[in-house]
Amino acid sequence: MTVSTLMKNLRLGLFALLALPVIAHAVELDRVVAVVNDEIITASELAGQMTQTHKQLAARGTPAPAESQLRQQVLERMVMDKILLQAAKTRGITVENEVLDRAIQRISEQNKMTPAELPKAVAEEGYTWPQFRANIRNQILMSRLRERDVDSSITVSDAEVDALLASGALDAKGREYLVSHIFLRAPEGATPEQLNALNLRAEEIKRQIRQGEDFAKLAATYSAAQDAMQGGSLDWRPLNRLPAIFAQLVPNMRKGDVSDILRSPAGFHLFKLTDLRDAAEAKVQATQTHARHILIRKTDGVNEAQVRRRLEDMIARLRNGADFAELAKTNSADITAAKGGDLGWLSAGDTVPEFERAMDGLKPGEVSGVVQTPFGWHIIQVIERKTVDVTADHRRMEARQALRDRKSEAAYEDWLRQMRDSAWVEIKPE
Repeated sequence: MTVSTLMKNLRLGLFALLALPVIAHAVELDRVVAVVNDEIITASELAGQMTQTHKQLAARGTPAPAESQLRQQVLERMVMDKILLQAAKTRGITVENEVLDRAIQRISEQNKMTPAELPKAVAEEGYTWPQFRANIRNQILMSRLRERDVDSSITVSDAEVDALLASGALDAKGREYLVSHIFLRAPEGATPEQLNALNLRAEEIKRQIRQGEDFAKLAATYSAAQDAMQGGSLDWRPLNRLPAIFAQLVPNMRKGDVSDILRSPAGFHLFKLTDLRDAAEAKVQATQTHARHILIRKTDGVNEAQVRRRLEDMIARLRNGADFAELAKTNSADITAAKGGDLGWLSAGDTVPEFERAMDGLKPGEVSGVVQTPFGWHIIQVIERKTVDVTADHRRMEARQALRDRKSEAAYEDWLRQMRDSAWVEIKPE
């Protein structure tokens, strides 16, 4: 998972961030409640996490499960986090301080806080600043582990994209669905007896739903999904970004409907269509720039001052009427020199940021000053600009991402199951 994808997951707000596993300065000499490979979880750590989970549930308005059931859910989450952080360490995954600082800056911005206000909010929740930074670092570590072990192996073919577009699944006129789910994970290589026990539990959950029990509370009580403490909510999603097992049923459901028990290779599922909404589908437009340039490359022993004087002389000549194409043909070190430095039509992201910023600041016909990039020194001229309809390209990109998300979610659940089953875990009796 990329950092941008991580930040999307962190948008639940400061409460959710502060509900990450508590990182103690030192392991207290108290009772051990679980052993995970060669590490322990203590009663005080579990108690701290229970307190934060109660706050998180209350902030979302989710009724808390019975204390014993909540303890079991919270402890299992702490066990999984231990397993994942151990795996990240084994694989040599690290988080640079610069990446951590940027992530925390984005958290401040998303919570509409200044950099000075965030530490105060963290302290009010009973955390030290080092604890908070350690928690965010761990979240990034686990995301990088997922990206390395799961997301990096996900591929989507052009044929799959074509099939999704042809199916009409993206033609929902902007309709979005708010779905909550309960997931009962089956162990790797589950026996018929284990599967039957899980199915019976799913039946019992379905019975409680029919009797009026709160779905979010049941998700917090029983679900093995990462979003259990958010009441199982997947947040607002278009049809194409819902898990395939849900997407085929949702269009025929009404608000408030709960699905039958669904079976997947990973386990058993129940989901509720909490809400739905329509949004007008708008065209996607983008600005493209037709530009050309003259490039003097960086080479060993090059004298930057001399290069700049040479380019500034050319800029003066251009502003006095010299032909840009001719100067590019005789001076530019780029492969575009033969075409008079013509780069064709450029979209956002087609060039390095330094070049794009300078180009975007020019009006058609205008010539830049000396612009330095990792490739060398440039003179840029904007020839013309246009706005183009990229809706079709956007829909294709959206279809590809939707397919990646579906594959990634299914693969991630299967990977988590394998990680859990391969770890040595001992839960101590209370």
